[in-house]
Amino acid sequence: MKEVRVCTAKRSNESPSGAFKRRNGLAQQDGGTKSRQVPIWEKGNLTLEEAAVYSGIGINKLREMSDSKDCTFVLWNGTKRLLKRRRLDEHLDRLFSI
Repeated sequence: MKEVRVCTAKRSNESPSGAFKRRNGLAQQDGGTKSRQVPIWEKGNLTLEEAAVYSGIGINKLREMSDSKDCTFVLWNGTKRLLKRRRLDEHLDRLFSI
């Protein structure tokens, strides 16, 4: 039979949201100091630096390729340039050389 423990004491320095996060498995095990990073191959949009690492193409070449008005794999967030990973892959698959 499984042992069940019930704890009714509330920690004095804990916010209600902290209790919710712990109860639902959302709290980080290291106390919240470690940032959660998504692997590049799971991201939908990449920065120029991430796209360069992902594709093996230099940042300047990616910038040049995505400057075109008819570029289908660029997403502008204000002045920030993001590259759509799947469309970038499709675009590179169609090319023979860059």
